[in-house]
Amino acid sequence: MDTEGITDQETTPGLAPDIACTLGQERLTGQADRWRQLVQAAGLGRAETADGLELSFRDEPAVERELRDLVAVERACCAWARWEVRRADGPLVLHVSSTPDGAAALHAMFSPDSTGW
Repeated sequence: MDTEGITDQETTPGLAPDIACTLGQERLTGQADRWRQLVQAAGLGRAETADGLELSFRDEPAVERELRDLVAVERACCAWARWEVRRADGPLVLHVSSTPDGAAALHAMFSPDSTGW
């Protein structure tokens, strides 16, 4: 997850003002590091959708715990998006959706450059 340009209560440049992260810079950096580690260890795929993203991960207990912990933080700090974890015939799938501006922010947050997909 890219932490560049997103700080406490700050919007992503060029996006609607309601697209903001409520984490402070230190927590945001830690959250981004955790996402990168999860992607590197268990990420299977990334697909952009019209309203956001679908990210798939290996279905293992430790992976599921970390994914659900990360999603709990995201639900609190990025309430402008909907975060749903489910199983899909094998992998765990995170579907994140939002408005068009929110989808653009999600694409940037979870870009290959940011997370290593």
